[in-house]
Amino acid sequence: MLNALWLETFTTLCEIGHFTRAADLLGVTQPGVSQHLRKLEDQIGQKLITQQGKSFMLTPAGEAVLTVGQTRRAEERRLREVIETDDPNVGEVTIACSGSFAMLLYPYILPLMQGAPNLIIHLEATPQTGVSDGVLKGVFDLGIVGRYPSHPRLDAEHLGQEELCLVMPADAKTGPILFPDLEVRGFVAHPDGFGYANDLFSLNFPDEFTGSDRLRIRTYVNQIGQIPTPVAHGIGYTLLPLSGVAAYPERDQLIIVPLPHRRRHDLWLVFRRGGHLPARTKRITQLIRTVAGKIQQS
Repeated sequence: MLNALWLETFTTLCEIGHFTRAADLLGVTQPGVSQHLRKLEDQIGQKLITQQGKSFMLTPAGEAVLTVGQTRRAEERRLREVIETDDPNVGEVTIACSGSFAMLLYPYILPLMQGAPNLIIHLEATPQTGVSDGVLKGVFDLGIVGRYPSHPRLDAEHLGQEELCLVMPADAKTGPILFPDLEVRGFVAHPDGFGYANDLFSLNFPDEFTGSDRLRIRTYVNQIGQIPTPVAHGIGYTLLPLSGVAAYPERDQLIIVPLPHRRRHDLWLVFRRGGHLPARTKRITQLIRTVAGKIQQS
């Protein structure tokens, strides 16, 4: 890493073209400017200027270092502008959550982005195990998970609860559901589905259910928006949080089948502890609260 002070002195010297005037602008002595130049040359291992009387010319190495100095100065200027303005309509926000919640959230994000051309939002459907870890590492600004993150560098806000649903075709017979009937249909599996099955079926079919790894799989879907599609066409059944059902365009082709023992998952908004949330992130946080509230009313 180039020394920032020496690099700024060198950049100013090149732009001014005179040691004494550069020293006056920087508030140092002329020998101080020369000393910073020598130290920068020692750090790089090459001469940066060739002097001709009171003037000087840049060496090829000097021209390259000047480019770095000007680039770094421009980057720092942009950084100061972002920090000082803290505009809710400017900047980037990254969010990680389950695929089902992402489907429900994204339509609410689009109008916000339409009204803010300089607002960049990345929404990533991520398995629950990766959400908190990604927030902790700074990959994501915000995460939505099903349990409070027990990590000292993370904080969380409880958003409410979301029901885990057994989803079947709209023409499925009504009445009590037996586990053998589900096995005949077959499971429309997906990345989070096996965990959902262990969670919900252990409560409702303790004698017949022996683990999600032994379910009869009818098909496997990795695209969250397509998980309900086979079920809507009469193929199998699946397990999804309510948000995944509510966001499906052909919702009328599905039914949520009640089970004797209901299972609700908590929704927690996760962020790094102690950090100041920029205005743009606070705005997205409020939007997430609103969408989570709609699930509670469903």
